[in-house]
Amino acid sequence: MFAVVGTVPVEDFPLIFGPVTLAGEKLVIENRTVDINRGTPALLATAAQVCDFFGIPQPIAYLVGDIGKGSGSRKLYAYLEKTLSGENYTSLTFHYIQPDVDWHNRVLFSVHGMDICPVLIADAGFMYAAKMSGQAHAYDLFTPDIGELAFLADAAAPHPFYTRGFIFHDETRVAEMVEQAYAHKNAARYLLVKGEKDVLASAVGIIESISEPMIPSLEAIGGTGDILTGMAAAFTGMGKNIRTACLYASKISRLAGEMTQPDPGTQVIEIIKQIPMVLERFFSAST
Repeated sequence: MFAVVGTVPVEDFPLIFGPVTLAGEKLVIENRTVDINRGTPALLATAAQVCDFFGIPQPIAYLVGDIGKGSGSRKLYAYLEKTLSGENYTSLTFHYIQPDVDWHNRVLFSVHGMDICPVLIADAGFMYAAKMSGQAHAYDLFTPDIGELAFLADAAAPHPFYTRGFIFHDETRVAEMVEQAYAHKNAARYLLVKGEKDVLASAVGIIESISEPMIPSLEAIGGTGDILTGMAAAFTGMGKNIRTACLYASKISRLAGEMTQPDPGTQVIEIIKQIPMVLERFFSAST
């Protein structure tokens, strides 16, 4: 069983905890429905599709409403601090949460109180907090895009907004930025860098690059990175090692994008709907 922690952009959405299910184009948790557009709902919907395919328990979600003011995120941090040490997860993914170094450290301390530490994945706001706290090394996987990788590579930047201009958001410089991120101890054990070409890296450098199928129009669609992280969360939650989980995540998410035949107006839910068929084809071909 694995869990995902994040927020939804609805100010009065309460803090809820429990397994998620899919109902058409909605995510359902504790009898509440959530639109699947981008962000944590898209990540959870992706993970739920993988769970459905393999017949395993649905992901556990920790969700709260936050429209950028931070009050919802603080409620979620406090709940996690009190409860995580008593849980048992194979993987635990932290996603869109307002970054707060003090609260991040309290939550990480609670995680370290678990009987068995899960695979720890961080993306988006929580990844920023992990880097800003100096605790990036405690994580097994970060899933940055190119801009976020530039932030990890910048030893001085306190927030992605302040990444210094000489560190360009340039896919041709991924290897250099990966090296800098590890040199400054701002990277998890593995990095899955999301972009036109996905790159799996570690402290030894780039391990593998995945560029096929190449679908340029996917770059303009918000939420495709959330699909990739959702896949990684699900496969590590199933017990796959991180390298295998990341390679599966990249290849399958690209195939789902290709099957959608996207244009810049395509919504992320349309890609997520293709996941069961892609999983069937992918794993049939690999056996």
